[in-house]
Amino acid sequence: MKKIAPSVLVGIAVIAVGIVLAGLRVNPYIYFAGYVVLQYIVIATAWNILGGYAGYVNFGTPAFFALGAYTAIFLMEAYKAPLPVLILAGGLVSAVLGLGIGYLTLRLKGVFFSIATLALSVVLQTLIINWDYVGGAKGFTVIRPSPPFFGNWVLYLFTVMMGLAVAAVVAARLIERSWVGRGLSALRDNEEAAECMGVPTLRLKLFATTLSGFFLGVAGAPFPLYVTYVEPSSAFSLDYAVNALAMPMIGGATAWVGPVIGAILLGTAQQVATVTISSELNLLIIGLVLVLFVVLAPEGIIGLVRKLRGQ
Repeated sequence: MKKIAPSVLVGIAVIAVGIVLAGLRVNPYIYFAGYVVLQYIVIATAWNILGGYAGYVNFGTPAFFALGAYTAIFLMEAYKAPLPVLILAGGLVSAVLGLGIGYLTLRLKGVFFSIATLALSVVLQTLIINWDYVGGAKGFTVIRPSPPFFGNWVLYLFTVMMGLAVAAVVAARLIERSWVGRGLSALRDNEEAAECMGVPTLRLKLFATTLSGFFLGVAGAPFPLYVTYVEPSSAFSLDYAVNALAMPMIGGATAWVGPVIGAILLGTAQQVATVTISSELNLLIIGLVLVLFVVLAPEGIIGLVRKLRGQ
């Protein structure tokens, strides 16, 4: 409890700051762009639980994100469910998918696991394209009800995503500092040796795939209300897979704060480029920054800082 309390208190303080920022009502685009950055904090942190802590590189991020989004669409169409229900349902459905992928890929490691997750994204996208109830290939238009707070959906979604980002980061920090985090680290370094030492590698892998899937689904659930029009190509966008991989690597994949740093830096750079130049440059920016860090700081900003402190 002593370790959990400070993290929770800091998280509550950050959420309170988010509510205050929403109440300031500055330029609406700041909240619109801020939502994207916060969304990437959730996505990068979720990816890092499996890819950074456990060492299983997941290329199927768009599948989990889109599943959360289309779960929300289904519940809105069928039951007019409110946003909290959409977020919880989207997270749980994606968590079940993560658990299933963990079971089905137990013996796959390295590049084979990555290819399997990429194939999952392709298969799921094909299924969604042929499911007319949620829009199919033509997409789905969301009609927003009246927002329950702030009188504006952009402000409301910004605040909600702030809370989700805090929850994801707090969860990652608690995992990193627990025996689960040490077990995942051993799994990443040498799975066979960890198993010989009595580390429950199977349970840890299933835990990582499930929790990672949960937070990716949680990040995707508010997406339909944010964009109001969802089509498979946008929900399953390659940008999510690339950003989810690049942000932890740039910030530092072995620490909870690494994905946060990477998401803030890359997410902000992409939003600035979208406004000043073109959104088509987003992947180019990611690629250039990623190559630069791989060459000059392969352990990310966190690793570079530690190295400089050691000197």
